[in-house]
Amino acid sequence: MIVAVHPLAGFDKVLHYRAPEKLCAGIAVGSLVRVPVVNRFTLAVVSQLDPTPDCAPEKLKNVAELVYPFPALTPELLSLARWIAAYYAAPLDTVIEAMIPVSVRKGLALKIEKRLAVARELSVDELETLNRRAPQQAKLYAFLKLQLHPVAKSLVLERLKVGPSSAAALVQHGVLREIDHRIERVGYGDDLGGVEPVAVIPPELNLAQKAAVESIRASGAKGGFAVHLLQGVTGSGKTEVYLHAIADMLQGGGGAVYLVPEVALTPQTVARLRGRLEQQLGQRVVVWHSSLSEGERLDGWLALASGEARIVVGARSAVFAPVRDLRLVIVDEEHEPAYKQDETPRYHGRDVAVYRAKLAGAVCVLGSATPSVESVNNMRRGRYLHDVLPTRIDDRKMPLVHIVDMRHEIVAKRATSVLSRLLIDKLHDRFGKKEQSILFINRRGYSSSLLCQECGYVAECPHCSVSLTYHRADETLKCHLCGEVRPAPLVCPQCRSPKVRMRGLGTQKVEEHVARILPRAKVVRIDTDTMGKKNRFREILGEFRTGKIDILVGTQMIAKGLDFPNVTLVGLVDADISMHVPDFRANERTFQLLVQVAGRAGRGDRAGEVVVQTFTPQSDAIQFAKQSDFDGFIEGEIKTREQFRYPPFRHLVHHVFRGDNAEKVLWVAEQWKKRVEPLLAGAAELRGPSPSPIERVQNEYRFQLWYFTGAVVKTVGVLAKEQRDFPWPEGVSQTLDVDPMSLS
Repeated sequence: MIVAVHPLAGFDKVLHYRAPEKLCAGIAVGSLVRVPVVNRFTLAVVSQLDPTPDCAPEKLKNVAELVYPFPALTPELLSLARWIAAYYAAPLDTVIEAMIPVSVRKGLALKIEKRLAVARELSVDELETLNRRAPQQAKLYAFLKLQLHPVAKSLVLERLKVGPSSAAALVQHGVLREIDHRIERVGYGDDLGGVEPVAVIPPELNLAQKAAVESIRASGAKGGFAVHLLQGVTGSGKTEVYLHAIADMLQGGGGAVYLVPEVALTPQTVARLRGRLEQQLGQRVVVWHSSLSEGERLDGWLALASGEARIVVGARSAVFAPVRDLRLVIVDEEHEPAYKQDETPRYHGRDVAVYRAKLAGAVCVLGSATPSVESVNNMRRGRYLHDVLPTRIDDRKMPLVHIVDMRHEIVAKRATSVLSRLLIDKLHDRFGKKEQSILFINRRGYSSSLLCQECGYVAECPHCSVSLTYHRADETLKCHLCGEVRPAPLVCPQCRSPKVRMRGLGTQKVEEHVARILPRAKVVRIDTDTMGKKNRFREILGEFRTGKIDILVGTQMIAKGLDFPNVTLVGLVDADISMHVPDFRANERTFQLLVQVAGRAGRGDRAGEVVVQTFTPQSDAIQFAKQSDFDGFIEGEIKTREQFRYPPFRHLVHHVFRGDNAEKVLWVAEQWKKRVEPLLAGAAELRGPSPSPIERVQNEYRFQLWYFTGAVVKTVGVLAKEQRDFPWPEGVSQTLDVDPMSLS
């Protein structure tokens, strides 16, 4: 048999090999094999059986090894890889590599534990002789004879203080048998999830939830592809709808992929899925994201690829999990930009999820309280079905939102530079009532910059076009783009004045102020600076849920999806951070963020309140968010997008050119434009080249071109071909980003 394969060694092309007779029965499309390439062996994925080779069959080399007895990639994943490569202008081998965990590609070994058990019972005489001649062996035998199951060898030897030679002697004489037992490394398999209360028996659904479940069930019963936009206000019970939908698909023999935008949301989601599906239906739930150990990722992948498990929950890359007989794909908080990959292949997890569901003939559910403009547009055009959860469960009230104009607060000196008088008073009130609060600011560090009041000097990164952020914990200035770290100066480096001040807010500063205002309160900060230790985030969530933490201060990690019934106050310390940036999505993101953060309050039996601190209270995003008026906001936003023909009315392709010589980079970008503009006539509108908003990153100058197009496949095809043929000079690199979520 001849097979076509995609090597995973930087070969963006198909190669042909002969499959030895002993391997033929096990090889299928999607199988992971090891093949000789040049002078070494490399991994490859079988893409076709019995193709027409490009040379005489007898000249083909043999497949060296079939790595697993089951396909590593399902047929729809292979088709998905080809689509991603074409749509996002990415090399096919790179896409396939992204689908297969590093632990699989590196051949990480399974975790094997040696166990001991009695192989044959000794007679009374034999036991007496053993006790006399080898008391250590006798002690080991006596202990194991009492055990109902094989025991871990290392554990029993350590416990009995018996040497390995005693065990080896008994095994050699056939008295004991040594068993290789595989230890499966399970992501989130510890007891940290035990603090998350889970209703094993499903709660009674309200009418809106029942209607949504029935709508999804009807699509599943038809057996074809369908996309449901599940729009539900925060606290409306979207997760229960997901759980019922998954249970339906599992009972029908299908598998499910459940995506969340942040690793931060995984612990609660996993606890709910396992509490319901594992205990009730006996279905294993696999966790999938980058924070797991390589061993946990390997064992989870093997469980899915072999069919031992049919449910996976995780962040963006879980969309590539080899789930068999896929029938349901859920994308929770579908509006989140975190679903966009910022490295090649630059795919969007939500859009890839929809396309994978299409290839598998599965149902895709996109859930959000604040759906993206793109998804709403698809719904209005009839591409997506629309299911609505208009109220919170048990008819709980939406939180009362207070808008604080910080301009007036500061002028009247009723506030510190961090917290308004109103927010301070409400923090005191909640602490006195033993209720919990969450404070949100989407910027880590202490202050956003260091400023000299004498000469105006601002500490900037020497490698990037951004100011350095002050971190008070270690008295350093850090660049959050390249990682540059330097000690914070006591005097101005330029004029030597001692009048250096820290300007702007960050999580550290907010944490410090809250601790000063409420010295008896337990205040904990959550951002990437504090989450270095594995499982630290899960530990904090557990402590917060059990009431050991009074106030949580954090970034976007705590802005969405989390459910804590005792949280009755949410404060948005600086609601303007995401608003005043050169991005047509700025208003949409601000609105979504405000609504999502506000939704963390009042999810239990007690009413919630939200305090929004802003310097632009009159903005549409803030005013519509105050009323939780999604329809009002989206109408205006769609009209603006349509007027300027921004996405979703046209696609955007972002082309960035980089290099250490600004003039050279600009010249290359201009030459490229001259080359491709005639080829794209009628298909795309080009804008640029122009400096990127952040012109220099890691000592590289950046210039950008924009392609506005209604024919994205055609445009990308032209660009990809010209990329291969263009004479790129040394010292200049470039990247294409289709449907970018960041314009910086």
